[in-house]
Amino acid sequence: MSFITRKHLSRRTLLRGVGVSLGLPLLDSMVPAQTPLSKTAATSKSRLSCIYVPHGATMDKWTPAADGKGFEFTEILSPLEKFRDRVSIVSNLAHPAAGGVGSDAGADHARSAAVFLSGVHPEQGSIHVGTTIDQIAAQRIGQDTPLPSIELSIEEVALSCGSGYACAYSNTISWKTPTTPLPMENNPQVVFEKLFGDGSNNADRLARKQQSRSLLDSVMDQVASLQRELPASDRTRLGEYLDDVREIERRIQKAENQIPADLKLPEAPVGVPESFDEHFKIMYDLQVLAFRAEITRVATLMYARDTSGAVYPQSGIRDGFHVASHHSNNRANMDKFALINKYHVEMLAYFLDKLKSTPDGDGNLLDHSMVLYGSSMSNGNQHDHDPLPVVLAGGASGQLNGGRHMTYAPHTPMSNLLLSMLDKLGIQADKHGDSTGKLEI
Repeated sequence: MSFITRKHLSRRTLLRGVGVSLGLPLLDSMVPAQTPLSKTAATSKSRLSCIYVPHGATMDKWTPAADGKGFEFTEILSPLEKFRDRVSIVSNLAHPAAGGVGSDAGADHARSAAVFLSGVHPEQGSIHVGTTIDQIAAQRIGQDTPLPSIELSIEEVALSCGSGYACAYSNTISWKTPTTPLPMENNPQVVFEKLFGDGSNNADRLARKQQSRSLLDSVMDQVASLQRELPASDRTRLGEYLDDVREIERRIQKAENQIPADLKLPEAPVGVPESFDEHFKIMYDLQVLAFRAEITRVATLMYARDTSGAVYPQSGIRDGFHVASHHSNNRANMDKFALINKYHVEMLAYFLDKLKSTPDGDGNLLDHSMVLYGSSMSNGNQHDHDPLPVVLAGGASGQLNGGRHMTYAPHTPMSNLLLSMLDKLGIQADKHGDSTGKLEI
């Protein structure tokens, strides 16, 4: 079998085995030989990751005191300090479309997730919001990858939503069209198979699992053949990538083994880790692998659904997430909620660290990614949507500069940032949601 010709190794090269379709990371061998480009590192395209956290934040412990480059990270944001040159804090943005009036005023939780990336007020009694920026990006930068986008979550689907709004609004942040919500997957095993399984034969996959074999076993002959033709730098990069794939597979299998064989819980999919800490990390690791192999360039992640009762022991707080957000503006309760906010940011820092430590072309994945992290709510106790807690990270292949606290005019539409993000990805649009213009980011 020959992978490399005098032309070059194709970026779309796949290693195929029994129930396996394995993409490769970006290698220097993918640069056409005997061209000026062959003297440079392989080039990379930007990736987009959008991360949603409900319930807002303790804003006085979130927002830096100083504007511009000289700001200090607050206690909540302190886990991001080591990524200062690739992180900007964005202040004074608002999502008025998530609000309501009259009898509709109390349904903020039912609307917030749907508005996060769309900037459009959801229609009550039907399903209609707006195409989200991740899907606009997927239409432009995701059409030459195996998957245009992936949609991930930590929690399961909510079946009861109330307030007269369809559950679709609170179960996803990704909308392919104004009437087409995309389901978010919370089971790492399902995501892993989606990324690396070929989907052709479920019986083969089941047999592999029962025999405790790795997904990689059936492609190792191809790997060995490819390794013989690669230069040393590419052999190292490929080896590290395969090690990461195998490690994530091992962690997923460990999560599966924690569930007794005779325990039948169809509402708890096999493969979901017992701890939130491991669940966050493995979903982020899967996203990094997907970006690394360019299985997709676009991803979304929901930390939780609005009104989530999740308890995060690692934060040191035993109150449920939604209950903690209703702090009655009591200082002690607000400080407790801030610890949950900080824990969530620590998980973001884990993701940024993984991106930064992953080589990609002439830099690393953080250099070539645009990461949006934030909420559609500000003060969870008041259910308001202004000002929002927002972080923008990554280099977007030279289009973003970090190290700034970007403070805009009060009540600036969050949609202005979304529109500007599309612009930095090379996607021209005059308007998005309720935008009024583009921002300098």
